[in-house]
Amino acid sequence: MNPTDWVDHALAAVMDRVTTTEAAVGDRFPLYAEPGDGRWTTTGRGSWTGGFWTGLLWLRARYTGDDGHRRAAAAWTARLAPWAVADTATRGLIFWYGTAPAGDDPAAAALRATAAEACLAAYDPALGIVPWGAALGGPRLLARADAVPGMTPLLACAGTEGAAAAAAHLHRHLDLCLGGEGRARRRRPVPAWHFDAEAGWQPRAEPAAGWSRGEAWLLLAVAEALLRPYDATHRPDRLRTAAQQLLSDGGLLNGPLVPAAQRSGRLTPLDTSAAAITAVALLKLSCVPGPLAPACSYRAVAVLRRLADAHLTGAGSGRPAGMLLDGCYDADRGPAVRHELIWGDYFLALGLAALDGLVDITRVEPARGRSGAGRAGPRR
Repeated sequence: MNPTDWVDHALAAVMDRVTTTEAAVGDRFPLYAEPGDGRWTTTGRGSWTGGFWTGLLWLRARYTGDDGHRRAAAAWTARLAPWAVADTATRGLIFWYGTAPAGDDPAAAALRATAAEACLAAYDPALGIVPWGAALGGPRLLARADAVPGMTPLLACAGTEGAAAAAAHLHRHLDLCLGGEGRARRRRPVPAWHFDAEAGWQPRAEPAAGWSRGEAWLLLAVAEALLRPYDATHRPDRLRTAAQQLLSDGGLLNGPLVPAAQRSGRLTPLDTSAAAITAVALLKLSCVPGPLAPACSYRAVAVLRRLADAHLTGAGSGRPAGMLLDGCYDADRGPAVRHELIWGDYFLALGLAALDGLVDITRVEPARGRSGAGRAGPRR
């Protein structure tokens, strides 16, 4: 057996799961699925996870080369349009990962451009960020680790001003979460901060330091920026330092392949979604010239292999095949702590698609000259 056959088998299972999910959810966006029977909890408008569903649909369309699948991806993507003007920094997650795999689809590109301009309009130059926003509830003036990936490449789509805002948004979050600009280097990233008019930036208790998905989001944002510098102020040396800090201190290069949801010493469930995000970030970093590239490549493949072998349901399991189980939505509040999560599915699919030659991982878009149409064997 070819030693990389596991990639093709796992990717096929994940793509089949997209189709069974599509049939199960009707006109609602999937959020997370029960580990026992694969039943989805859904949302009508997509929430902050809607782009991961549309991104999966675009990956499926690329994988199969089927015109019907492409039309389905386009139709679901069009439904994201109301989020373009919503007051939330999760628009980066929604519109970058939800449209980049669409490649040259003109409607997806136009929606991405509209969202980029809207995010640039929301940029606060005094704070140096696009604030977290109030659309999903809670305080508006927050800086969070999950507000960085997607947002920075999305902002960079909005011309010169967007590129400058992208660099500022990224580095303000890195300085807060990891330390810098007079702040001590943090052994454990602080993933959430709020702005007080009198006291300035103050750390928040939730999500707590040691949130594994927060570390994964930050590494992904750094990897994106190292591959696609936003402007002359992108500070590559600072980005390399941040990557090294997350890889070493955060254990993302030598810790457990699938981390606990909270790296706090207390017993928490695993989070396969954090592992999948990390794997994609590592694949991106493996494309950045430097001494860490080989180790990042090796580690990324090891993480994806562990997810495929130990956490992906197969045929005959009594559950739908292709479910990435053991994702933890929120270890503190309790929802979906050992479930299939739509963003975990997306990043697993993206990582596998990159290994299979289906996408260019440096840009999160279809590889040039590749199509699923007429696929007769493994892509290498």
